[in-house]
Amino acid sequence: MYKVAVFDKEHEKDLEKAINQFLKSIADEQLVDIKYNVSAACDQNGEQLYCFSALILYRT
Repeated sequence: MYKVAVFDKEHEKDLEKAINQFLKSIADEQLVDIKYNVSAACDQNGEQLYCFSALILYRT
């Protein structure tokens, strides 16, 4: 059976930490794929906002 784990953080280092923590909880052979995405937008004040996200596909 396959499952997904989704992570969404405002800072890339926070995403890295969350993913590494998750990867410690599964065996190497369970990992199937990791998809990574970065989105950027501006708020009402013109300040840039970032969203760093990843989807991990793994076997159970």
